[in-house]
Amino acid sequence: MTSPEPTDIFTRSWSLYDLLTEYNYMFHKEIYQEIGELLKLRGDQGYYRLLDLGCGNARYLAPCLKQAAPALYEGVDLSEAALTEARGYLADLPGQVILTHGDLLEAMESTEKTWNVIFTGFAIHHLMPDEKIRFFHAAGRCLSENGWLILVDVVREEHQDRESYLNRYLKFMRETWTKVPQDQLEEACAHVHDHDYPECLSTLREMAAGAGLRSTRLISRYAQHHTLLFSRSILEKV
Repeated sequence: MTSPEPTDIFTRSWSLYDLLTEYNYMFHKEIYQEIGELLKLRGDQGYYRLLDLGCGNARYLAPCLKQAAPALYEGVDLSEAALTEARGYLADLPGQVILTHGDLLEAMESTEKTWNVIFTGFAIHHLMPDEKIRFFHAAGRCLSENGWLILVDVVREEHQDRESYLNRYLKFMRETWTKVPQDQLEEACAHVHDHDYPECLSTLREMAAGAGLRSTRLISRYAQHHTLLFSRSILEKV
Protein backbone atom coordinates (compact mmCIF):
# COMPACT_ATOMS: atom_id res chain seq x y z
CA MET A 1 0.00 0.00 0.00
CA THR A 2 1.31 3.45 -0.94
CA SER A 3 1.53 5.79 2.02
CA PRO A 4 -0.82 8.80 1.95
CA GLU A 5 1.86 10.95 3.55
CA PRO A 6 3.07 12.70 0.35
CA THR A 7 -0.36 14.27 -0.12
CA ASP A 8 -1.05 14.89 3.54
CA ILE A 9 -0.56 18.65 3.13
CA PHE A 10 -3.49 18.71 0.72
CA THR A 11 -5.74 16.24 2.53
CA ARG A 12 -5.42 18.49 5.58
CA SER A 13 -5.77 21.77 3.69
CA TRP A 14 -7.12 21.43 0.18
CA SER A 15 -7.53 25.21 0.09
CA LEU A 16 -3.74 25.65 -0.11
CA TYR A 17 -3.46 23.77 -3.39
CA ASP A 18 -6.51 25.60 -4.73
CA LEU A 19 -4.80 28.88 -3.87
CA LEU A 20 -1.71 27.90 -5.84
CA THR A 21 -3.79 27.05 -8.88
CA GLU A 22 -5.89 30.21 -8.58
CA TYR A 23 -2.75 32.32 -8.99
CA ASN A 24 -1.60 30.03 -11.82
CA TYR A 25 1.79 29.45 -10.22
CA MET A 26 1.98 25.98 -11.80
CA PHE A 27 0.61 27.04 -15.20
CA HIS A 28 -2.73 25.28 -14.81
CA LYS A 29 -4.55 27.66 -17.17
CA GLU A 30 -2.19 27.08 -20.07
CA ILE A 31 -1.88 23.36 -19.42
CA TYR A 32 -5.58 22.64 -19.19
CA GLN A 33 -6.41 24.69 -22.25
CA GLU A 34 -4.10 22.32 -24.11
CA ILE A 35 -5.66 19.28 -22.40
CA GLY A 36 -9.07 20.41 -23.65
CA GLU A 37 -7.77 20.71 -27.22
CA LEU A 38 -6.09 17.33 -26.91
CA LEU A 39 -9.27 15.54 -25.79
CA LYS A 40 -11.21 17.10 -28.66
CA LEU A 41 -8.86 15.33 -31.07
CA ARG A 42 -10.24 11.97 -30.00
CA GLY A 43 -12.89 10.58 -32.30
CA ASP A 44 -14.88 8.93 -29.53
CA GLN A 45 -16.47 11.86 -27.69
CA GLY A 46 -19.47 10.68 -25.75
CA TYR A 47 -18.20 7.10 -25.73
CA TYR A 48 -14.78 7.03 -24.12
CA ARG A 49 -13.94 6.20 -20.50
CA LEU A 50 -11.60 8.44 -18.51
CA LEU A 51 -9.85 7.60 -15.25
CA ASP A 52 -8.53 10.65 -13.38
CA LEU A 53 -5.92 9.76 -10.77
CA GLY A 54 -5.28 12.29 -8.03
CA CYS A 55 -8.26 14.22 -9.38
CA GLY A 56 -8.47 16.81 -6.59
CA ASN A 57 -11.56 18.92 -7.07
CA ALA A 58 -11.44 18.52 -10.89
CA ARG A 59 -11.78 22.30 -11.18
CA TYR A 60 -9.56 22.58 -14.26
CA LEU A 61 -10.29 19.27 -15.97
CA ALA A 62 -14.09 19.66 -15.74
CA PRO A 63 -14.31 22.37 -18.46
CA CYS A 64 -12.18 20.16 -20.74
CA LEU A 65 -14.57 17.26 -20.21
CA LYS A 66 -17.58 19.44 -21.03
CA GLN A 67 -15.99 20.12 -24.44
CA ALA A 68 -15.22 16.43 -25.07
CA ALA A 69 -17.56 14.51 -22.80
CA PRO A 70 -16.71 10.95 -21.72
CA ALA A 71 -19.32 8.26 -21.26
CA LEU A 72 -17.72 7.47 -17.90
CA TYR A 73 -15.52 9.60 -15.67
CA GLU A 74 -13.96 8.18 -12.52
CA GLY A 75 -11.89 10.40 -10.25
CA VAL A 76 -9.71 9.05 -7.45
CA ASP A 77 -8.23 11.16 -4.67
CA LEU A 78 -7.16 10.94 -1.02
CA SER A 79 -8.81 14.24 -0.07
CA GLU A 80 -12.46 13.95 0.92
CA ALA A 81 -12.72 17.75 0.87
CA ALA A 82 -11.50 17.89 -2.71
CA LEU A 83 -13.89 15.13 -3.80
CA THR A 84 -16.80 17.00 -2.24
CA GLU A 85 -15.92 20.04 -4.35
CA ALA A 86 -15.43 17.85 -7.43
CA ARG A 87 -19.07 16.76 -7.32
CA GLY A 88 -20.05 20.36 -7.98
CA TYR A 89 -17.59 20.96 -10.80
CA LEU A 90 -18.55 17.70 -12.55
CA ALA A 91 -22.30 17.96 -12.00
CA ASP A 92 -23.11 19.00 -15.58
CA LEU A 93 -21.30 16.15 -17.33
CA PRO A 94 -23.77 14.11 -19.38
CA GLY A 95 -22.05 10.77 -18.71
CA GLN A 96 -21.65 8.71 -15.56
CA VAL A 97 -19.48 10.24 -12.82
CA ILE A 98 -17.84 8.13 -10.09
CA LEU A 99 -15.73 9.68 -7.35
CA THR A 100 -13.59 7.35 -5.27
CA HIS A 101 -11.74 8.10 -2.06
CA GLY A 102 -8.48 6.20 -2.27
CA ASP A 103 -4.85 5.82 -3.30
CA LEU A 104 -4.14 6.30 -7.00
CA LEU A 105 -1.68 3.41 -7.36
CA GLU A 106 -4.05 1.01 -5.60
CA ALA A 107 -6.86 2.22 -7.85
CA MET A 108 -4.76 1.61 -10.97
CA GLU A 109 -3.66 -1.85 -9.94
CA SER A 110 -7.12 -2.97 -8.85
CA THR A 111 -9.27 -1.60 -11.67
CA GLU A 112 -10.95 -4.22 -13.82
CA LYS A 113 -12.23 -1.70 -16.37
CA THR A 114 -10.61 -0.85 -19.69
CA TRP A 115 -9.93 2.86 -20.03
CA ASN A 116 -9.56 4.93 -23.18
CA VAL A 117 -7.87 7.81 -21.33
CA ILE A 118 -5.97 7.75 -18.06
CA PHE A 119 -5.20 11.24 -16.81
CA THR A 120 -3.11 12.31 -13.86
CA GLY A 121 -2.05 15.82 -12.88
CA PHE A 122 0.88 16.61 -10.56
CA ALA A 123 0.65 13.33 -8.66
CA ILE A 124 3.05 10.71 -10.03
CA HIS A 125 6.16 12.56 -8.81
CA HIS A 126 5.16 11.53 -5.28
CA LEU A 127 5.77 7.87 -6.12
CA MET A 128 9.09 6.10 -5.63
CA PRO A 129 10.79 4.72 -8.78
CA ASP A 130 9.53 1.16 -8.22
CA GLU A 131 6.02 2.52 -7.68
CA LYS A 132 6.22 4.54 -10.90
CA ILE A 133 7.16 1.34 -12.75
CA ARG A 134 4.13 -0.37 -11.23
CA PHE A 135 2.00 2.61 -12.25
CA PHE A 136 3.06 2.38 -15.89
CA HIS A 137 2.56 -1.39 -15.98
CA ALA A 138 -0.93 -0.98 -14.55
CA ALA A 139 -1.65 1.68 -17.17
CA GLY A 140 -0.41 -0.57 -19.94
CA ARG A 141 -2.65 -3.36 -18.69
CA CYS A 142 -5.90 -1.40 -18.47
CA LEU A 143 -5.58 1.04 -21.39
CA SER A 144 -7.52 0.24 -24.55
CA GLU A 145 -5.58 -0.51 -27.73
CA ASN A 146 -5.86 3.12 -28.86
CA GLY A 147 -5.79 4.49 -25.32
CA TRP A 148 -3.90 7.50 -24.04
CA LEU A 149 -2.06 8.07 -20.79
CA ILE A 150 -1.90 11.83 -20.25
CA LEU A 151 0.57 12.80 -17.54
CA VAL A 152 0.93 16.36 -16.27
CA ASP A 153 3.81 16.62 -13.84
CA VAL A 154 7.10 18.13 -12.85
CA VAL A 155 10.12 16.61 -14.61
CA ARG A 156 13.83 16.82 -13.87
CA GLU A 157 16.33 17.89 -16.51
CA GLU A 158 18.43 15.11 -17.99
CA HIS A 159 21.40 14.33 -15.70
CA GLN A 160 20.00 16.60 -12.98
CA ASP A 161 19.96 14.95 -9.57
CA ARG A 162 17.07 15.33 -7.14
CA GLU A 163 18.94 17.74 -4.86
CA SER A 164 19.72 20.13 -7.71
CA TYR A 165 16.14 19.92 -8.93
CA LEU A 166 14.79 20.68 -5.45
CA ASN A 167 17.11 23.65 -4.97
CA ARG A 168 15.95 25.12 -8.26
CA TYR A 169 12.26 24.47 -7.67
CA LEU A 170 12.24 25.79 -4.12
CA LYS A 171 13.96 28.94 -5.38
CA PHE A 172 11.24 29.25 -8.03
CA MET A 173 8.55 28.88 -5.36
CA ARG A 174 10.01 31.42 -2.96
CA GLU A 175 10.68 33.99 -5.69
CA THR A 176 7.42 33.73 -7.66
CA TRP A 177 4.67 32.49 -5.31
CA THR A 178 4.46 35.93 -3.75
CA LYS A 179 0.74 35.94 -2.97
CA VAL A 180 0.87 32.84 -0.77
CA PRO A 181 1.01 33.66 2.97
CA GLN A 182 4.51 33.05 4.29
CA ASP A 183 3.57 30.23 6.67
CA GLN A 184 1.68 28.39 3.93
CA LEU A 185 4.52 28.94 1.47
CA GLU A 186 6.99 27.37 3.86
CA GLU A 187 4.61 24.47 4.44
CA ALA A 188 4.42 23.96 0.67
CA CYS A 189 8.22 24.15 0.37
CA ALA A 190 8.62 21.56 3.12
CA HIS A 191 6.15 19.31 1.31
CA VAL A 192 8.11 19.57 -1.95
CA HIS A 193 11.44 18.98 -0.19
CA ASP A 194 10.19 15.89 1.64
CA HIS A 195 7.90 14.24 -0.89
CA ASP A 196 8.76 15.21 -4.49
CA TYR A 197 10.69 12.60 -6.47
CA PRO A 198 10.37 13.62 -10.13
CA GLU A 199 12.08 11.67 -12.88
CA CYS A 200 13.75 12.96 -16.02
CA LEU A 201 11.94 12.55 -19.31
CA SER A 202 14.14 9.72 -20.58
CA THR A 203 13.39 7.69 -17.44
CA LEU A 204 9.63 8.20 -17.79
CA ARG A 205 9.89 7.21 -21.46
CA GLU A 206 11.82 4.07 -20.54
CA MET A 207 9.31 3.12 -17.83
CA ALA A 208 6.41 3.62 -20.22
CA ALA A 209 8.06 1.63 -23.01
CA GLY A 210 8.65 -1.23 -20.60
CA ALA A 211 4.89 -1.33 -20.06
CA GLY A 212 4.11 -1.40 -23.80
CA LEU A 213 3.54 2.36 -24.17
CA ARG A 214 6.26 2.93 -26.74
CA SER A 215 5.22 6.35 -28.00
CA THR A 216 5.90 9.46 -25.88
CA ARG A 217 4.76 12.86 -27.07
CA LEU A 218 5.69 16.10 -25.32
CA ILE A 219 2.53 18.20 -25.56
CA SER A 220 3.85 21.23 -23.68
CA ARG A 221 6.41 22.42 -21.20
CA TYR A 222 6.34 25.39 -18.83
CA ALA A 223 9.60 25.43 -16.87
CA GLN A 224 9.62 22.12 -14.94
CA HIS A 225 5.92 21.48 -15.63
CA HIS A 226 5.39 19.03 -18.51
CA THR A 227 2.38 17.54 -20.27
CA LEU A 228 3.18 14.13 -21.74
CA LEU A 229 1.09 11.77 -23.82
CA PHE A 230 1.95 8.05 -23.78
CA SER A 231 0.40 5.52 -26.15
CA ARG A 232 1.14 2.15 -27.72
CA SER A 233 1.83 3.57 -31.18
CA ILE A 234 2.67 6.92 -32.75
CA LEU A 235 -0.33 9.22 -33.06
CA GLU A 236 -0.59 10.92 -36.43
CA LYS A 237 -2.91 13.78 -35.47
CA VAL A 238 -1.47 14.85 -32.12
